[in-house]
Amino acid sequence: MGVEFHPQNNGNTTKEAQGPRCESGGPLILGLQPSALVDHVAKVDWSLLSQIPGERGGSFPVANEELKHILSEVNTHILSLPNDPSSMKTIAGGSVANTVRGLAAGFGISCGILGACGDDEQGKLFVSNMSFYGVDLSRLRMKTESTAQCVCLVDELGNRTMRPCLSSAAKIQADELTREDFKGARWLVLRYAISNLEIIRAAILLAKLEGVLISLDLASFEMVRKFRLPLLQLLESGNIDLCFANEDEAAELVRDEVTSGPEAALEFLAKHCEWAVVTLGTNGCIAKHGNEVVRVPAIGEANATDATGAGDLFASGFFYGLIKGLPLEECCGVGSCSGGSVIRSLGGEVTPENWQWMYKQMQTKGLPVPHPGK
Repeated sequence: MGVEFHPQNNGNTTKEAQGPRCESGGPLILGLQPSALVDHVAKVDWSLLSQIPGERGGSFPVANEELKHILSEVNTHILSLPNDPSSMKTIAGGSVANTVRGLAAGFGISCGILGACGDDEQGKLFVSNMSFYGVDLSRLRMKTESTAQCVCLVDELGNRTMRPCLSSAAKIQADELTREDFKGARWLVLRYAISNLEIIRAAILLAKLEGVLISLDLASFEMVRKFRLPLLQLLESGNIDLCFANEDEAAELVRDEVTSGPEAALEFLAKHCEWAVVTLGTNGCIAKHGNEVVRVPAIGEANATDATGAGDLFASGFFYGLIKGLPLEECCGVGSCSGGSVIRSLGGEVTPENWQWMYKQMQTKGLPVPHPGK
């Protein structure tokens, strides 16, 4: 018997639109994204990537004028996608937003976003897209500044290069956070960024007062490379319960250590975090919890169109496994299925058809299949 996709589509942010919530009324998973972000995702030829600042494959911040220049150049470098009339997508984005949207849409887990967005067209798009899937936006502050944007450039092989523009964007500040923001949540999802370090630290302090577990994504190899010391201080604080790193971020994390490589990075993270996960692209992932270490293969890499959101959706599946109390290997298995689902189309939002693909993969592997919307 097939599994049907039922998105939590209520088109609003009322209490009834949020799906199942924990007893205290808050979402189980709360994502901190200080600045709401809109992604412009396009598949482009290599020549455009060679013309913009920063290394290919990473996430390098740009000023507003540079963002406008890149967007103006996209149309002359765009590649048409097979079986997809849309060569460019504009959707709510950001790593944390991708993760919580995936949890709400594909897994039926109650989620919320804590942050700020601008009272502009981009802000309205962010709100519309996230609330379509029942993500709780009651902690999203509306401000007069503009909403942050990011250009996600995807090459012929599906590798993505990101250029976010966060200057002058609407952003929640550390002194605006309250303990009430974190009540009822089981997990707080964070993404490392030096520009958000003050709010990250404030959020961790308040969340821990409420007994909330903390997850940290290492964001990008450039961020780890340039701001490794503050990251190490975060990890060594003992407040990070779960850490996700991809292979490039892992390499930067242990570059000054005696031993290097993904396994060394996993051991390094596991010294400070209860759960440590290193994703390895086509080679799957490795994870550690306590004394248990597992290695799980990737799923769906042969059909990769765009790697945007692969790590974010992996996290969605992994969180689903944790919420359901699954063993570590099965948490990684669900993560591999959900990470594989998003790379089959453009952008960090999984299509209904690709959720169906994921459910079938989970059934085949004997993993518990969610029934969102039921």
